[in-house]
Amino acid sequence: MFNQRRNLRESADEDLMVLVRDGDARAFEVLFDRHAGPAFSLAYRMCGSRSRAEDVIQEAFLSLWRAGARYDPSRGSVRGWILSAVHNRAVDSFRRQAARPAGSLEEAGVIDRLASAELTEVEVERRADAERLRQALSELPDEQRKVVELSYFGGFTHQQISDMLSLPAGTVKGRMRLALTKLRLSLDEAGVIP
Repeated sequence: MFNQRRNLRESADEDLMVLVRDGDARAFEVLFDRHAGPAFSLAYRMCGSRSRAEDVIQEAFLSLWRAGARYDPSRGSVRGWILSAVHNRAVDSFRRQAARPAGSLEEAGVIDRLASAELTEVEVERRADAERLRQALSELPDEQRKVVELSYFGGFTHQQISDMLSLPAGTVKGRMRLALTKLRLSLDEAGVIP
């Protein structure tokens, strides 16, 4: 069994997906171990909350386990497929939250207003800036937002993003340039950039 796990850990993502399609939980565990870090990073930066990011990751990987047979290698890498699922789940999370009537203390924002030793003026300002950034990102066209999130929140290079999205590197760079210009203008108007 130890050798099987070692062999799985040495397998390419695409080979592991064949096993996942057949219901191999160990292969899925290896994929999770490889990609959970970047996936969590993307979810956390999109959600701004550790617990919400953890929920998004759990939902995303559960959906990937159930949909393993739907992975199509011609449409991009396994990592791109995973990060796309995380991105979609985070967006779904925002939509669910926006559709919910304010009923609980957390949803009403009361928890954020409670006094805490950890909440300093700097932390309050950081949270406000993060919320303005999330708002500015949400206003970008999907194709521009995706390259920004993969680059800044996923830590991928332009070439990796190009490979993941099956786009020419020049297109990725162009979308990035447009997105950053729009973000700079939006954040400047909001007073985030001095």
